[in-house]
Amino acid sequence: MTPPTVTDRGPATGLLWTLRVLGAALLAGMGWIHLDLWLDGYRTIDVIGPAFLLNAIAGFGLAILLLVSPRPLLLGVAALGAVAALGTLGGLLLATTVGLFGFVESTAAALWWASFWVEVAAVVVLGALAALAARRRD
Repeated sequence: MTPPTVTDRGPATGLLWTLRVLGAALLAGMGWIHLDLWLDGYRTIDVIGPAFLLNAIAGFGLAILLLVSPRPLLLGVAALGAVAALGTLGGLLLATTVGLFGFVESTAAALWWASFWVEVAAVVVLGALAALAARRRD
């Protein structure tokens, strides 16, 4: 295998940064949705309320971390973001189908579809970023 040249690394570096920024925007979007819903009354729901606040904090924190992480830590941060988004998506789907901690959600709820699509996109983008970061480590 030949070592990468400056021209070989340019597009991959640009793609990494594009995925970083997009992933951070999706994580921040996930955080904003949960903060908005928490402020809108979900804070009064046992277990779900604190979980929404924690999700908001984690979304914003992971978004910042994704943007400032040095390259050697990128794989771990992207994977952590993907897992957080996947867990959030799983919680949304569980709450909608069988209920979660005694709470049952509906697809007619405010921001349900926005949350669904932001979380799906975050899983895809952050998974791709993690895969690309892992490939770049080889």
